[in-house]
Amino acid sequence: MAFMHLIPRDIPPRTQWQLEQAGIHPLLARLYAARGVSSIDEVDASLKRLLPPDTLEGTHEAALLLADALEQQHKLCIVADYDCDGATACSVALRGLAMLGFAREQLSYLVPDRVVDGYGLTAAIADRVKATGAGLLVTVDNGIASLEGVAHARQLGLQVLVTDHHLPALVDGQVKLPEANVIVNPNAPQCSFSSKAMAGVGVMFYVLLALRAELRARGRFDAQTQPRLDKLLDLVALGTVADVVRLDANNRRLVAQGLERMRKGQMQPGVAALFQVARRNPARASTFDMGFALGPRLNAAGRLADMTIGIECLTTDDAALATRLAGTLDQINRERKDIESDMLERSLVLLEQHLTVDEQLDSAAQLPAAIAIYDAGFHEGVVGILASRIKEKFYRPAFVFAPSQAPGQEQILKGSGRSIAGFHLRDALDLVEKRHPGMLLRFGGHAMAAGCTLRAQDFETFASVLAQIAAELLDAATLARTLPTDGPLPASYCTPQTAHLLQTAVWGNGFAAPVFSEPLQILSQRIVGEKHLALKLNYQQQVVDGIWFGRSAPLPQRATLAYRLEADEWQGQQRVRFVVEGMDDGA
Repeated sequence: MAFMHLIPRDIPPRTQWQLEQAGIHPLLARLYAARGVSSIDEVDASLKRLLPPDTLEGTHEAALLLADALEQQHKLCIVADYDCDGATACSVALRGLAMLGFAREQLSYLVPDRVVDGYGLTAAIADRVKATGAGLLVTVDNGIASLEGVAHARQLGLQVLVTDHHLPALVDGQVKLPEANVIVNPNAPQCSFSSKAMAGVGVMFYVLLALRAELRARGRFDAQTQPRLDKLLDLVALGTVADVVRLDANNRRLVAQGLERMRKGQMQPGVAALFQVARRNPARASTFDMGFALGPRLNAAGRLADMTIGIECLTTDDAALATRLAGTLDQINRERKDIESDMLERSLVLLEQHLTVDEQLDSAAQLPAAIAIYDAGFHEGVVGILASRIKEKFYRPAFVFAPSQAPGQEQILKGSGRSIAGFHLRDALDLVEKRHPGMLLRFGGHAMAAGCTLRAQDFETFASVLAQIAAELLDAATLARTLPTDGPLPASYCTPQTAHLLQTAVWGNGFAAPVFSEPLQILSQRIVGEKHLALKLNYQQQVVDGIWFGRSAPLPQRATLAYRLEADEWQGQQRVRFVVEGMDDGA
């Protein structure tokens, strides 16, 4: 990001005062009030404040299905997605079911091959589940749109429990659910669960809570002897943050509980090993660690290799094995970064061939309302993260396509898209399909992220139609890059202690981390690491270090900057540093 319009958040003074009176730190009270928190109950992270499992439709029926399978000693196979949410959801299921009495030999799992199988439960995967001898198939973080896969599994005689959080499939413009035995999904029609943003791992955790209650009712244990499922909350927190779901009050509680366990050293060996290879201190674990250090290492396995590496890392109790697997994940992530860097460079070349790009402003003078890019050399496992990079750079909905790596499918393109606020990407794909029936071979997703497949010969048509739809739905105000800020940081809070206080709170999508803004004098600036700008800033008559990652263009002598407060350690001394997020365009 570079120039943007900085918009101060509205801070309701009475709400801020009430939060302070309830005992919340004054700065946090101000930040929480600006994010819509109206009572201390909303920031109470205790487990007793979690939404009750029986309010999530389908959990009771899922508990009955699983409890019967346990009593009848049926085998169970979990079909997981190949991202971090899917890996943590699978790991929570395996660990939780074992804690609740399932024998290890009753439990197995499968992860679809990104190249051969694609996303979700397919008929071929159902066949592989049947071959394991399982009688019950459980999906985690997928399945709600797998109409054919679920139908085939039922035809094979399998019972099917779908646990998911994605939107259901649309057939002829109508929502259609798979014919599973039980569906647990907060976004299923008629489900009144108030946390629609819960990740797939959170849904599975809730199913386990319901199963524990059912087994308690059946007399397998009582309230004193029942297993402690909160031991799984480090995994729940990791999957929730990494999947970038909206951190509503219930999700914040799940994440806060997981962070607390990490900071106390009470985590799975695999999570501890991921902290180690990422060179992060779990005693100071934050949502940034999960979103930008641990999560990407797990996601890299699903993008370039096999997510079973990640699941084995998260489910093993052997610390040495966890360390080796985490090292493998770290190496895969390094490879992913190299591929991503090359693809981004190629993408900019492709854009510059068709557009007039103003590098100084880090934007484009002639951009369409939505961007679609394809290159035969792109890797299908990295298109999603590249789409995110392009969206961030140009602030336009972006789709990136790569040729399928499946044998004989080279003329099929797999695309992944990321969107901006105000443009529902899955609905946009539905409009593309309506205007050109049959062009999209497959599509699905959310408002902010979606995917589709099409024939290579249809790419140009897709790019044109998507841009036209975006032009119809997005106005100039929506396409203007804005950044809500928390205004100036009071000088009394410019301390390492405040930085640590902010770090311990739960921030993320829908509950943005604090970004302060004010006019600052730039005393000096220099390039470090070839592409980052190191700064000396005059902040309220004191000199503060700053860093602007990913920017090399010089700044004026005085500018209104948006920044995050960070604690930095230099030669054993704690000091504050401003991490610059953007600069006001003066509009």
